Amino acid sequence: MKNILITMLLINLAYAKTNYGNALIEEVTSIYDGDTFRVNIKGYPKIIGHKMAIRLANVDTPEIKAKCTQERLLARKAKQFTVNFIRNAKVLELKNMKKDKYFRIVAELHSNDNKSLATELIRNDLAVPYFGGKKSKNWCK
Repeated sequence: MKNILITMLLINLAYAKTNYGNALIEEVTSIYDGDTFRVNIKGYPKIIGHKMAIRLANVDTPEIKAKCTQERLLARKAKQFTVNFIRNAKVLELKNMKKDKYFRIVAELHSNDNKSLATELIRNDLAVPYFGGKKSKNWCK
């Protein structure tokens, strides 16, 4: 049993480091919060590219289901910012797609004018840089 767990952990780590490249988004099907959304990916089979959950790379936004009112309000602002970013883009591209330790797709999101959603969220104080580990921002203060 211990060997199976170690093998699974090593496989998981290998997936986390693999870069799966870039992909054009055909449609954004839903937006959960400022850094989480679902997409249909152009040219991908439905079994893997339909309503695919995406976690925005390198940032952390406030949580929709946070305990404090301040964070929930900021989360709604971050979500609306993401909605507007997506709505105003003619073309959306996922870049540097990877799987995280939970097997989610983590990627950068860029618009047709090569703007990064992560960079814009940070610039507007709706996100902080995040590269894994413990989250450093307390949105409730």
